[in-house]
Amino acid sequence: MILLQSHSRFLLQTLLNRIQNSCMHLMFERHVGNSSRVSLEKCIELDHHWVEFDDVRYHVQVSMKNPHILLLSLSLPTPPLETVFVGGLPFGAIEAIKAAYGVIVQILDPPRDGFNLTLKLNLSKLPQDEDQRHTLLVKIASVREVVLGAPLRVILKHLASRTVAPDIDQFVALVHRPNESFFLVPQAEKVTVVFPMRFKDSIDTVLATSFLQEFMESRRTAGLSNAPPCLWSQTPPLELKGVTDDALSANAGFVTFVILPRHVEGRKLDRTVWNLSTFHAYVNYHVKCSEGFMHSRMRRRVESLIQALNCAKPDQEKTKKTPQTRSFKRLNLKDSRTNSSS
Repeated sequence: MILLQSHSRFLLQTLLNRIQNSCMHLMFERHVGNSSRVSLEKCIELDHHWVEFDDVRYHVQVSMKNPHILLLSLSLPTPPLETVFVGGLPFGAIEAIKAAYGVIVQILDPPRDGFNLTLKLNLSKLPQDEDQRHTLLVKIASVREVVLGAPLRVILKHLASRTVAPDIDQFVALVHRPNESFFLVPQAEKVTVVFPMRFKDSIDTVLATSFLQEFMESRRTAGLSNAPPCLWSQTPPLELKGVTDDALSANAGFVTFVILPRHVEGRKLDRTVWNLSTFHAYVNYHVKCSEGFMHSRMRRRVESLIQALNCAKPDQEKTKKTPQTRSFKRLNLKDSRTNSSS
């Protein structure tokens, strides 16, 4: 099993490259004194767009006029009707951003057109210590986890203290894919998390169903006794009674996890939040890997069968020589007289 990383590798590499260029720019600026016009010409503009899994879009922009300011915009998956967004973001996202990044990051209001969030990052305020700076950049590259996992983090933090967050409904719908959500049923002693599993391709549906059944059975092994209890069923669990039929439409069944206080203690909270937020992507990744593995096995099998058939072909038989036969030529009257006279 392979777990997805919480940070965007491309975003982290972009930030590291920008920090390196910014340090070179500062050194150059100190050498030339007040000649800032010359030093700005050495800066590199950035304007990158890219999309990651579950339709999360990024935009990074740096201008030559202000090379120490980096604008990071984030577009989230389209939320379904049952989810609750506050100002275009999941509830608790603003507080989570301020707690994670502090004064280094400023939230722009309104965000860039077509995006849910735009952050203004001042590179000159990053820590001087290399390890601390790298840790903070990894946290900035994990902005997806900070934003989308904010509601889940709020609920699980209260679970660690065996309480229920105030003003929380009986069940909470959180977006994790375009127009798709998963559900939380918060209680003081546990939080029940239910994933309706949907796949567009019929082959992916069959593979995912088999994968999830094995996933549930693997929980019973001795080494995973401390893992959250996991259940799979074709029908919605009773905890989701009252949810609309459209929100519960699933062609690969329903996966239920029961999160207990011991699963969110200390550093376990961050890992639990990320694993739950990306569970569908985790399953989809392994389904595609299984499909690719089976295709490669079938291709190798076909190649071996073709090779066996080629070895089984008999050698070409040598052309048989036919015995010489005597032929007769029909002569006319003139030729016959010539032959008789001779």
